[in-house]
Amino acid sequence: MPITRGFSGRARRGRPGRVPPGQYDTGADWPTLTAEVTPHLVPDEWTMTVDGLADNPHTWTWRDVHALPGSTYFGDIHCVTTWSKLDVTFGGVSVDTLLDIARPRPEAAFVMAHSTTGYTTNLPLEDLRGDKAWIVWEYDGRPLPVEHGGPVRLLVPHLYFWKSAKWITRLELMDRDRPGFWEQNGYHDRGDPWLEQRYQGDP
Repeated sequence: MPITRGFSGRARRGRPGRVPPGQYDTGADWPTLTAEVTPHLVPDEWTMTVDGLADNPHTWTWRDVHALPGSTYFGDIHCVTTWSKLDVTFGGVSVDTLLDIARPRPEAAFVMAHSTTGYTTNLPLEDLRGDKAWIVWEYDGRPLPVEHGGPVRLLVPHLYFWKSAKWITRLELMDRDRPGFWEQNGYHDRGDPWLEQRYQGDP
């Protein structure tokens, strides 16, 4: 599958210090981009699993995960296709909470995020630790729209948004990196927007 190098024909604008290089502020818009068919997920049938290199691999139901301490993200998100959306609010649970229960083994250094659609994306474990990532089901105080990953998605806002896997169901702890869907198709393994890590070969 060819990689997408962004939209064209739109004026670029941004706020100094808020919008990474090569990005524009999408304002009130939230573009919908996906490589998969949008699934129909029933919350009561959804589960979230953290396994792989874990001392206490664990699976949560929809009710279970909602019983965990809640956490909110307020800030910005950035897509590799050059848009940024500022001052967004997501609600859910911190990935730290799930990892603390699953207890990653010392050799666990990477994570593969799996979606119900079969989509995958790889991340260093440190990018999910330290209040940097969430499992979210609310956007702006309302249920997360299905086209944006609802009822539940991964949120890793400091990386390009393809790392925030929609329709998340599993975090697999690994001792070595393994490319996910877009990484196998030319995208960068990490995806830091401030370093413009868009494609393989970028710094």
